[in-house]
Order: sequence, then structure tokens, then C-alpha cells
Amino acid sequence: MLAEVDNKIWQEDIEKLIQDNIFNSYKNSSILITGATGLIGSWLVLSFLAANRIKKLNNKIYALIRNTDKAKNIFKNVFDDPNMEFVIQDIQDEINISENIDYIFHCANITSSKTMMEKPIDVILSTTLGTNNVLDFAVSKKASVLYLSSLEIYGKHEIQKDSIKEDDYGVLDSKNIRNCYPISKKNAETLCLAYHITHNLDVKIARLTQTFGPGVSKEENRVFVQFAKNIIQNKDIVLKTDGLSYKNYCYITDTISALLMILQKGRKAAVYNVANSETALTIKDLALRLIENFKSSCLKFEINEDNPYLENVHLKLDTALLESLDWKPKVGIDEMFDRLIEYLKLEGE
Repeated sequence: MLAEVDNKIWQEDIEKLIQDNIFNSYKNSSILITGATGLIGSWLVLSFLAANRIKKLNNKIYALIRNTDKAKNIFKNVFDDPNMEFVIQDIQDEINISENIDYIFHCANITSSKTMMEKPIDVILSTTLGTNNVLDFAVSKKASVLYLSSLEIYGKHEIQKDSIKEDDYGVLDSKNIRNCYPISKKNAETLCLAYHITHNLDVKIARLTQTFGPGVSKEENRVFVQFAKNIIQNKDIVLKTDGLSYKNYCYITDTISALLMILQKGRKAAVYNVANSETALTIKDLALRLIENFKSSCLKFEINEDNPYLENVHLKLDTALLESLDWKPKVGIDEMFDRLIEYLKLEGE
């Protein structure tokens, strides 16, 4: 087996990523990854398996999944790898793995705005019960845990801040059902702290900005994929909002290296923003930048006042705490989209 995936761009990024020395810190470890068919989870699985193959790290990977067919598609090149074992279950059920586990990356997550609006109970229970199950299991195994949270927990700020540090909290209106997601993520973070205080659990929290790159689904409806598809198809970029939300982004390889660094070098019970501080811009400006870079069509607006999208936010994450762990992002916004578009082209989009 010479490649973990068939897509050339994806495989190149995996093999470049695993040259990072942080992978050596996980040698001879057993690692549980929840949400293993999601973007972050699948990247962690594939990267560790590639590190096993190339760097001889001797890791055993336990990939927690619900959908076997989806797993067979994503991991078709490594499905029979003896260093990987699938754990097929819902995250809301108790986790039972008899073998030792050293590290846990808790990536299981519902990220669809449509699901948040239509199935908020599922979002809340999956986040809170799922995290509780992971933390209980971690205590039983004396494992170290990294919980993947979201920039959305920062809410809205009455006074606009230039950048958001880890203790800069705004308002989350519990009467807005879309907030079932950030409120439950915030509750899960508190659970992590409670387990640390009660059981001295080694747990860290990573708050991610929007992350993308090879491995994203062609059916993904978030703006970065929609913009890339519009460029490929030479179609106008159409915004469903005024495009004034302002945030920074992070390429998938930079995000994965940050997560590995946080779990190894971060302080217990600490929270770290994960983003590329040099990529902050509005959605509208991002669209205009892509149109200019790729000589594409034009920008149009089709605004529906009753849409399910987030209200405009100004959330440039401050990454000084993460960078204090000797982490730096390597991929800028233009290269992010160059790689994403080439990946999607090879996928037949």
C-alpha cells in the first residue's frame, strides 16, 4: 500500500504534514478518534496511519464511526490496515474498548446549520451526552483528551473587538434555536473542566475557526466549498447574506498540526484558539478576492431575511496562546483555495 488516499492533492498534503516532528511524540501509542469520518477525524486517522507507514511510529488507531459505508469510502485504501480498528457505535452510547488507550481526539460533532434548526435536540444530546461518555471512558483508561470546540461559543459582542482571546465571551441568546450548537459546545467545555477538577483528567480544549482543505465533502454547503465549486464551474458567486461576517480561516494541515501540539504540549484544562491570524476577512471580501484571483464571473446577492444562517459576527481569533506552544500556520488564504479547488477538480467536481 503506497498511498492512504487516491486523490493526489490530499495525499501530498498528508505526506507533507507528517514530516512535522510532533508526530514522533505519539510513537507507540493507542489513539481513539471519535467522529472519524468527519473532516478532522478522517485527517487524524489517515495522518497517523501514514506516519506509521513512513515513520514507523507503531500507533494503534481506534476510529469511532456510525456509518460503515461512509467509512469504507473514505478509508478504502487503509480499511484492512492492522493498525486500525473501527468502533461502530453512536457517540451517545457508552464506549467499550477493552484495550489500553493513551490519547483521545473527540471530534464527533454535528456542524450542519440545517440540522441545528430542524433537529436541535439531536444536536444538544449528541454534544453533551457524547462528551460525557468520552470523558467517562478517558477516566477509566487514564487517557489524555482533546475536545474540539468552536469559535461560535464566543457569541455576539456589543463592542466589536479587534481579536478574540480565549476569555472574551459574548452573548448567546438561548431563545435562538440555532444557538443549540454553541450553547451545547460551551456546556461540553464546562464538562471537560468538571472532569479535570473531579478526576484530575488531562483534558485540553481547541476552539476551531472554519477549517477546510482536501477531504471536504462535495456536498458540503458551507461557503468555502460553494465558492470553490462556483470557481470551478465558472459560475457567479451568490451570497445568501450581506457577506459582512468577519472571521479567520485555517487550512486543514495547519489545524491538524495544532491539535497534535495542543494535546502534547498544552496545559491541562486550558483552551486554545486554532486559526490562521493572517486570513481574517469578510465573506464578501473573500468572494471578491477569489473572483479576482481566478478571473471568475461576478458576485451576486440573493438575501432571504428568514434564512437559517448565523447573524453577522466579527470573530477574528487571537492565536497567541497557541503560538506560545511553538506552532505557526504555514498555508495562507490563497494557497488554501488553490489546494481546495485542485482537490475538488480531481474528485470530479
